[in-house]
Amino acid sequence: MRKIVIAGNWKMYKTQAEASEFLQGFMSELEKTPEEREVVLCAPFTALGGLSKSLHGGRVRLGAQNIHWEDAGAYTGEISGAMLIEMGVRYVIVGHSERRQYFGETDETVNLRLKAAQRHGLTPILCVGETKQQRDAGETESIITTQLEKDLVDVDQQHLVIAYEPIWAIGTGDTCETSEANRVIGLIRSQLNNSEVPIQYGGSVRPENIDEIMAQPEIDGVLVGGASLEPQNFAQIVNYQ
Repeated sequence: MRKIVIAGNWKMYKTQAEASEFLQGFMSELEKTPEEREVVLCAPFTALGGLSKSLHGGRVRLGAQNIHWEDAGAYTGEISGAMLIEMGVRYVIVGHSERRQYFGETDETVNLRLKAAQRHGLTPILCVGETKQQRDAGETESIITTQLEKDLVDVDQQHLVIAYEPIWAIGTGDTCETSEANRVIGLIRSQLNNSEVPIQYGGSVRPENIDEIMAQPEIDGVLVGGASLEPQNFAQIVNYQ
């Protein structure tokens, strides 16, 4: 039985005070959320400590947005797995398109980060997806297959979540047709050794489209950007029908 994972990616939003305020409006909305749904908040590093204290022992898991591949070293601005584990982090996003686009992330560094996460007992959420230019050129399948081949070398597929994020649908308001998202996620699953890996869809997920997205048989959850910043909106997504 594949796990359902609903994760919010706050990106570079929310101070510690704003994160605390979010929880006050969010946690009360989870009383009727089915137990089998894993709810994850991937917050900025500065908010992780405060969130960890507030979420300890509760049903919401804490996630980070990046991890370095070394356990320690002269890597200014980076965060190690040991630092994340100490703060109660359970999940970490790896290879998000914004990291690839703006910060020089490659499939090789993504692979190193994935293995580091698993070495520390963290579950990585691996992001893969194509640009608008690549999709228009008919390269969606080859791009994603190549990403998976390079990213997953020596990665344990028993402790992994994958997020299909068509880059052209992130923050644009354009959502991939649900049937097409389902098709691509089926393609991703066919490339894996473990068919039970939860595969999320990400890209302009909103309360208005969550029911349709989650009705697709291949989709095991969502990675939510902007709509996860507002407690009621994210609660509606978590409590999809």
